[in-house]
Amino acid sequence: MAEESNGSVEKHLEIPEIKFTKLFINGSFVDAISGNTFDTIDPRTGDVIAKVAEGDKEDMTWLSKPLEMLLITGNGLERGKIMMKFADLVDQNTNELAALDAIDGGKLLSWGKMLDIPQSAQLLRYYAGAADKIHGETLKMSRELFGYTLLEPVGVVGHIIPWNFPTTMFFMKASPALAAGCTMVVKPAEQTPLSALYCAHLAKLAGIPDGVLNVVTGFGAKAGAAMSSHMDIDKISFTGSTEVGRIVMKAAADSNLKVVSLELSGKSPIMIFDDADVDTATDLALLGILFNKGEICVAGSRVYVQEGIYDEFERKIADKAKNWVVGDPFDPRSQQGPQLIFVLRSLGDKTQFEKILSYIEHGKNGGATLLTGGKAVGEKGYYIEPTIFTDVTEDMVVVKDEIFGPVMSLMKFKTVEEAIERANKTRYGLAAGIVTKDLNIANRVSRSIRAGVIWVNCYFAFDRDCPYGGYKMSGFGRDMGLEALHKYLHVKSVVTPLYNSPWL
Repeated sequence: MAEESNGSVEKHLEIPEIKFTKLFINGSFVDAISGNTFDTIDPRTGDVIAKVAEGDKEDMTWLSKPLEMLLITGNGLERGKIMMKFADLVDQNTNELAALDAIDGGKLLSWGKMLDIPQSAQLLRYYAGAADKIHGETLKMSRELFGYTLLEPVGVVGHIIPWNFPTTMFFMKASPALAAGCTMVVKPAEQTPLSALYCAHLAKLAGIPDGVLNVVTGFGAKAGAAMSSHMDIDKISFTGSTEVGRIVMKAAADSNLKVVSLELSGKSPIMIFDDADVDTATDLALLGILFNKGEICVAGSRVYVQEGIYDEFERKIADKAKNWVVGDPFDPRSQQGPQLIFVLRSLGDKTQFEKILSYIEHGKNGGATLLTGGKAVGEKGYYIEPTIFTDVTEDMVVVKDEIFGPVMSLMKFKTVEEAIERANKTRYGLAAGIVTKDLNIANRVSRSIRAGVIWVNCYFAFDRDCPYGGYKMSGFGRDMGLEALHKYLHVKSVVTPLYNSPWL
């Protein structure tokens, strides 16, 4: 059983004051038109943190106004200055934002303060630096014509962000859209709305014009659906499950054929070859599935180990998993916090916590061997032991489905060809890991895996310069890098005759 952080954590607690619970529209915090609210829940305890305004279709009526007129005025340099100030405010409020994500999403406070929030500020600065470098190109035409292109904001953008990285995803979406000059509506996940509302407050302080950045909290089936089908929203950027991504894409097609980018589910493989250092490989594999309690779409949930080192690898990773510390995310000793608590209507009102435990039961009953873990931790809150299955095959549900929890399937392979074939045997294609000292293997395998991000001798090596997105049913479009900036821009071509011609 994984070690539980059961000591007193009171001296470490930094529980935030909940200051913002209303919709943020046109620069003001307002109640939902219906007056409805919903509870946001603390996954450490199951207690209600706050009641948050529940936006729906009626709260989108203001979008019928010509929001294109509200695009951040002036040149890109001016936009960049505002974004730089926004980034400074995020840095100044690191503790507050990290604490909100910890209490609302079960995320480790220490990781939030060290990674999530500082990297969010850096995303803003990265795109702020690009805001005054957006330009088209002069074209070499094949006829007697002068042609050039303009890059123009796509217009009004709807961002639908997930619950596993609330602040990070807010800025991963909003930063390039702001740099491009777009206006936007952000719908945070109903499970983790608090940090998005706090970010809206910071946006106001930074000087982002009223109406440029709006936050509508509420449920996906109402607020998210209204955004996806709204005739005055020009683009939807969605991160979430493949199932919901289908719904978003259909709604966009049935309305105004708005541009859609989707970052969806994953079932990512990590392939570890005989020449790898076993201690390093076990650390990477364990991080790959337990980081953020497995609630990350690129989680390395399928681990393939070459037969020459498999037995040693299995023994060492089991020992390390048993000593993994599961506990309160405000406790600096904790390595894994609670799973997020929310109801999955599609699974007969099961919670995400129950869904993970049900997959573990599927594995036990389906012929897999439970190497370690497999149970809930503690009597209060929604904690689950790090869980590793062996003796699994690709046709088992624990190998095929995205579990979104701390559950690893560990498998043995013989040859490079077998590793490639089995790693590609999935409907998803988001990420993959390769652990080897052989450059030939690294090059061959990285070019053979159908996935959007390949990490060699590392994992979760995200960088704001590096585009991120999927193949196959993991979606399309890229976040981060300059590719993300360009997805919020339209290309306009302008053509003029070089001289008068009767046939032009």
